[in-house]
Amino acid sequence: MTVWNQLKNLSAAEEFFDLLNVAYDPAVLNVARLHILKRMGQYLRQDALAESDDDTARGLCRAHLERAYADFVKSSPLNERVFKVLKDAVNPPSAPLVPVSSLTGTRSS
Repeated sequence: MTVWNQLKNLSAAEEFFDLLNVAYDPAVLNVARLHILKRMGQYLRQDALAESDDDTARGLCRAHLERAYADFVKSSPLNERVFKVLKDAVNPPSAPLVPVSSLTGTRSS
């Protein structure tokens, strides 16, 4: 079975680390598991792996998982902003806020 078929059948982040023989701290993985796997996928998409033999593909997957994991050992999901919802959280509002004190108007009595 190829590394791609093996990876497709995994469901837990720990399984990815075990299959690719990458050491991890459970405390880091518990906080950033989805972020790490998403980042690994981003790194994999940057490589042309379609024509790689299985050993090369396994080595690249391992290297990208190690790199993605290292990103979150030194940083946090909030700082790395892998997911769109976190990226959107730092975008400035579309319209500037107007202070209430600048609003003038007349009251009807």
